[in-house]
Amino acid sequence: MQTDIDPRNLIGRKAFDRNGAKIGTIDEVYLDDATGAPEWAAIRTGLFSRDAFVPLEPSELVEDGTLLIPFDRALIRDAPDFGVGRHLSPEQELQLYHHYGLDTTPPPAPPAVPPPDQNFGHVAGTETP
Repeated sequence: MQTDIDPRNLIGRKAFDRNGAKIGTIDEVYLDDATGAPEWAAIRTGLFSRDAFVPLEPSELVEDGTLLIPFDRALIRDAPDFGVGRHLSPEQELQLYHHYGLDTTPPPAPPAVPPPDQNFGHVAGTETP
């Protein structure tokens, strides 16, 4: 999803699953603690229903202003229920990532710095021994 969208502009928008079935209306948006980017949305699934958490990445905000979530409505409605209006803990986020089958592996570590005395070959413009 576009990360330059103001999360307040998402609240009240309609959300649909990957088949075009209406899920509900965006009730709240949760930001990533480290980056401040919108990460999760709580979708009100009906008048007397609970909110279902959905990942904003890989969801897409389409031209008509609706949120297209690339999962089936049944999977979304079966998402873990943590209630709204509270901070999501790292453990709760991990449960949501697993529920949606999203990758939770950390990015690869940068390559190790070689020892300063390691020979990498000859310097450009010099002759090889």
